[in-house]
Amino acid sequence: MNTEDKYNLIQSNLQEVIGEERLKKILSERSLKLYWGTATTGKPHIGYLVPLVKIAQFLKADCEVTILFADLHAFLDSMKSTWEQLEYRTQYYEQLIKETLKALGVPIDNLKFVRGTDFQLGREYTLDVYKLMSKMSLHDANKAGAEVVKQSDNPSMSSLLYPGLQALDEEYLKVDAQFGGVDQRKIFMLARKYLPMLGYKDRIHLMNPMIPSFSQPDGKMSSSDQNSKIDLLDTPNQIKKKINKAYCLEGSLEGNGLLKFIEYVIFPVIGLKGGETEWIIPRPEKFGGEIRYKTYVEVEEQFVNKELHPGDLKLGVHTFVSDLLDPVRTFFEDKNDLVNKAYF
Repeated sequence: MNTEDKYNLIQSNLQEVIGEERLKKILSERSLKLYWGTATTGKPHIGYLVPLVKIAQFLKADCEVTILFADLHAFLDSMKSTWEQLEYRTQYYEQLIKETLKALGVPIDNLKFVRGTDFQLGREYTLDVYKLMSKMSLHDANKAGAEVVKQSDNPSMSSLLYPGLQALDEEYLKVDAQFGGVDQRKIFMLARKYLPMLGYKDRIHLMNPMIPSFSQPDGKMSSSDQNSKIDLLDTPNQIKKKINKAYCLEGSLEGNGLLKFIEYVIFPVIGLKGGETEWIIPRPEKFGGEIRYKTYVEVEEQFVNKELHPGDLKLGVHTFVSDLLDPVRTFFEDKNDLVNKAYF
């Protein structure tokens, strides 16, 4: 893969790239080093496939990818987990992400996992936290975490520390870029503002869009939305039932989370496989037979023109997701003890 191909794959389907010229320069010289952080709180749901597909693309583009399990951040975020739970949840996240990436068909030789507590409790990092706190305003800290950390009229100090710690992670993980959802943008801007004040360079920021909820057209996909939360270990029947309940107004693109999922997950996964591959909707012969699409644009056009029925679209999505996650479910069949300890 040449430099241009790597760049195109890295930035494909991202909503925003900050530091585009620096990204191109690095790729012309060496592999890009980036990290994605995730707080080990709730069980990863189908929305995690959006960043994991991008991580698969990064790996295919020869990037060196670090996944940070932000266990300390998770503890600071309104104390949602005990330390004991976090240990098991971190193990669960690592195994689940590895198996999902394998299911996506990419090598994971350039992938490594780091826990926040591996370096965030060290002397140098702690001193930098104090230095950062001496420069950062309360307004900036509160604003940066507005879309990520649980908000309240009287926030705990831990929630105000969260954005600053995430900014310092960029330096201590020695990466060129941080990847995350566009909901992280304010934290990324805080990092760009304050890291240079400590004598550190700012980083490239790669942001993927947020997928709308399957059940609430005006909300983003969230683990708190039980009607649309599809666990990565759900059975095919559970996946089918939840997707069949998804909001999908015939001919309308507005608030259609299923179409965005097709655009940002299904077709990129097909693209990872290479070759002349298609998305196949296995419709029974009595209803017209299977439907094949080579691009997302074809899907959208037919849906808008009411040539693709919501029922057929849902059939294609739940079939694809069930097949994709089948090896992941199989891997976890004998690991109920770990799952129960993580989420008792």
